[in-house]
Amino acid sequence: MENFDFISLLIGLALGVILYTIKGFFTAHKFKKEINEYKGHLATQMKITQEGTANITKENEKLKKENENLRITVKTLGQKPGRNELRLLHIYDSALRKMMLKAPGFAQGWELSMQEAERDYEDNEVGLKTVVKRVFGPSITNKNRDTDVSSID
Repeated sequence: MENFDFISLLIGLALGVILYTIKGFFTAHKFKKEINEYKGHLATQMKITQEGTANITKENEKLKKENENLRITVKTLGQKPGRNELRLLHIYDSALRKMMLKAPGFAQGWELSMQEAERDYEDNEVGLKTVVKRVFGPSITNKNRDTDVSSID
């Protein structure tokens, strides 16, 4: 009977090892299937991200080229013949009007007015006043200021 118990024990252990191994194979198969599913999700996500990044990169390059073209165009338009003369004309016009208001007939006053007009012109080249002056011209915008000053006197 001693052998019988020992054999039954060995048979029970062998049966337990076999069942445990079979269960391990099923569990491993389940995990492999889950990992493959996760790999599929990851591949899809990476593909979507890659397409989005490629689109953003293309758009960024396009905008850089457009920006460079616009910068060159602005620089070219600023250097066209007659542009500096027009700038000087606006400065002289503004300086003359200011000189008439301050002190007619004095060269020193003319120089001060000329420098002030140059500063005003440079300040007005950037902003809303530039648009107004280009549309209406320098004399019209200065006439409003002249009328306000003369009405105060």
